[in-house]
Amino acid sequence: MNKISKWIKKYTRKNKLSALVIGVSGGIDSALVSTLCAETGLPTYIISMPIHQKQDQLSRARNHANWLTTKYKNVKFIEKEMTNLFDKFTTIFSDEEKSPLSLANSRSRLRMVTLYQIAGVLNGIVVGTGNKVEDFGVGFFTKYGDGGVDISPIADLTKTEVRAMAKELGISEEIVQAKPTDGLWEDDRTDEEQIGASYEELEWAMEYKDTEDDISERQKQVLKIYKSFNNRNQHKMKKIPIFRNKK
Repeated sequence: MNKISKWIKKYTRKNKLSALVIGVSGGIDSALVSTLCAETGLPTYIISMPIHQKQDQLSRARNHANWLTTKYKNVKFIEKEMTNLFDKFTTIFSDEEKSPLSLANSRSRLRMVTLYQIAGVLNGIVVGTGNKVEDFGVGFFTKYGDGGVDISPIADLTKTEVRAMAKELGISEEIVQAKPTDGLWEDDRTDEEQIGASYEELEWAMEYKDTEDDISERQKQVLKIYKSFNNRNQHKMKKIPIFRNKK
């Protein structure tokens, strides 16, 4: 069994929990995490939560779910169509109280609430799907959305390592080759289009030590992008500040 699967299983049993709950989007990160959870042998619930979802994303999530439930008897697939819920949610706000970004983040937060609802009934744990670049590099996740989890099995893996492990575990090529997207927008924008750099470039920027004088103009641009995201998203990546009442 993969060492990450062993870690998940050990943590779950140590804390006397009974199930693993993972949101699946049709992307490689959630596909890998759900497969690693399935490998534990513990009851594993993979949840698809479409909200105005693109058909290709939804099809990949369903295909992955079919593969997992066929291969692993401990896996159950649940799909919760949440478009009507989201649309109803938006009606309680005036136009001044809404923005495209806030609504995109609300999709992620509604999904988080759904995962915890299911996990609570099952005495389960919500398993995160963020990778190292997203969680500790550029902070490319929704605070209290997909960032609201109990454990993060792949948060120390780069996207390159995620892809390699996914291939090793037999995850479908359509998922491995799909362009990463958070699936929170009405259009087809990818993660890399939103950030302005590829994951491979961001991985390089995370490891850059300011010791090389001879870097290209593109590398300089990538460093600027990386530092900008890293600086403004520190509030996501650090612990919540606490006022200390010294007596």
